[in-house]
Amino acid sequence: MGKIYMTACMKGGCAKTVTTYNLAYSLQKLGKKVLAVDFDSQANLTTCFGVEDPAAVPVTIGHLMMAQIEDEELPAAEEYIMSRNGVDFIPSSMVLSVVDAKLRLEMGAEKMLSGILESLRDRYDAIIIDTAPTLGALNINALAAADEVIITVNPQLLAMMGLQDFLKTVKKIKSRINDKLDVAGILLTMCDARTNLCKVITEQVTDTFEGQIRIFDSKIPNTVKVGESVYYSEPLLEYAPECKACEAYENFAKELIAYEG
Repeated sequence: MGKIYMTACMKGGCAKTVTTYNLAYSLQKLGKKVLAVDFDSQANLTTCFGVEDPAAVPVTIGHLMMAQIEDEELPAAEEYIMSRNGVDFIPSSMVLSVVDAKLRLEMGAEKMLSGILESLRDRYDAIIIDTAPTLGALNINALAAADEVIITVNPQLLAMMGLQDFLKTVKKIKSRINDKLDVAGILLTMCDARTNLCKVITEQVTDTFEGQIRIFDSKIPNTVKVGESVYYSEPLLEYAPECKACEAYENFAKELIAYEG
């Protein structure tokens, strides 16, 4: 039975989507069967996988969520799971923003995504949910569905500010909705070790959370190759396999698997 991960951060610009994308391919390189789920209405992950017009995709995660809300039967998995170079993914579109509004009026709304993913769990070693940098009904759904949360943190002051509040929310979800939920750890992204600010914030994260939450040894460096790979809809393993960021994501995937035991 596969494990469901949620990648999360409470501020944009923390390389959350890029992490989901490259982690999926790094795990696939390690022989894992992976499903990535774009659970953000902006559909950035979907674009990373090379879908030029998410609005033209006939069945996205938004459509599946609408079916759950309306108590309709879900289509066959083959109708909504897409694949690119060995990694499966469920695309997103702006339909998901309509779902976000509807969820606030639904009973048992927080379990809608879980109802979709549980039926897929046995097909994969890892399911990775990419989420928006907000804490609304959609992210509550993702937390209710996930086994573990990977928190991406850009070592800048503003990126740290929402972290404590998010961790409180994770604790509440664990006690009230999803007792299997845990924090896999904090992944530092977009690191420029040459700057004093990066060093200071990294030390602050370590001092604040060491002994409470795992801080992954792997740190993702800041490099233009990451942005270029997204532009060309290629994971780093394809676009720039020799770059330091690619190596860091491969190490992170190995670390994550080793951590799982």
